[in-house]
Formats: sequence, structure tokens, C-alpha cells
Amino acid sequence: MPVKREPFTTVSGPAAWLPKPNIDTDVIIRIERLTTLPRGELGPYGFESLRYHPDGSEDPDFVMNQPRFRRAPFLLAGENFGCGSSREGAVWALREMGVRCVIAPSFGDIFYSNCFQNGVLPIRLPADEVEAIGSLCRTGAPLKVDLERLRLEPPGQPPLSFTVDAQRREALLTGLDDIDRTLKDDDAIRAWQNADRAARPWVWSI
Repeated sequence: MPVKREPFTTVSGPAAWLPKPNIDTDVIIRIERLTTLPRGELGPYGFESLRYHPDGSEDPDFVMNQPRFRRAPFLLAGENFGCGSSREGAVWALREMGVRCVIAPSFGDIFYSNCFQNGVLPIRLPADEVEAIGSLCRTGAPLKVDLERLRLEPPGQPPLSFTVDAQRREALLTGLDDIDRTLKDDDAIRAWQNADRAARPWVWSI
């Protein structure tokens, strides 16, 4: 049977605003952490170079160290977020920090795909809309996303619409990854195989 992940339908909560452009996957999680730590232990090292002073103490100016934005489910980011090398661990680290949705004007392509594979919703919006949401959420006022209706609801403002590939949206809504979605059709696949064996036995004898 398919193994379900946590479905993504609606999420509401604070939105941490990190507008710096071109934050790459090495900034999100350093490569040496991925070689020494297993998945599930990466959260404390997310954004390590931005989050901590050289002596290991927290930088209070880093947005996700501020009490209202600890474990914030939304991250508002700058252009080209998640660029650089392809490492799925960058998304793992974000999830372990509490992030379920990243909103930015643009993303690194592989990072964008990895988000969907790990239950994180990446949303592309124009830079001015991301900045406006960031300003509205500075005090910790909650942002809400409704994936079923493809709506983003900034505090005190009309909803914004966004687009997501239909298959990726279904995977998030159901909590199923690509393999799980294929296994849902296991009976139909086996029925087709049996029928094809009968119709073209020479193909299956190899």
C-alpha cells in the first residue's frame, strides 16, 4: 500500500521575511553537515552562516531567531532562492525548521522540484507582491495558504491567486510522492500487464 506523508491543504502562521537574493543551497545547509548528520538532525544547522555568530551564539538580527518567527511555517525569500548545487538536504533542513511554504519571485530549478518531493509548497510571485506580504507580516500577523483553492491570504488584504502544476498539487494534497501515486494504480497496472501477456506473450518471454 502507498505510504502517505503529511498532506498539505491549508497552512496558517507567521511568515519570516528573508529578502536577500541568490541564497544558495550551501547557505541553507552546509555540505559538511550533510556528510555527518542524518535526516532529522539538520534543523539546528539551517542557515547556519546567517543564524549564528562565529562563537556559536545566535544572531538576534536573523529573522528566524526572533521569537515570533521561530518555527514560522512561511518563508518569504528573494530572487533565485535555492540556487547553486542540487542537494535535497536543503529542503530537509527547512522542513525541520518548521517551514512548509516558501514564497519567492524565482527559485533554483532543482530546489523547486525538491520542495514538492518533500512536502514543501514553493510559490512564485512577483517581487513587489512578495515585498508587500513581507511588510504586512513583519509583526508576526499570520499568512494563510489554501492549496485546494490556490489562494494566498495576506493579513487584512484580498486573497492572491497562484498557480501550481496539477500533478504536483495533487501529490501535496494527498501526501503521496511519485512512487506512492504510481502504487495507487497497482491493480490497473497489473490488469494491463496480464492482458498484454495474453495478447503478446513473446514480449514477456524475454
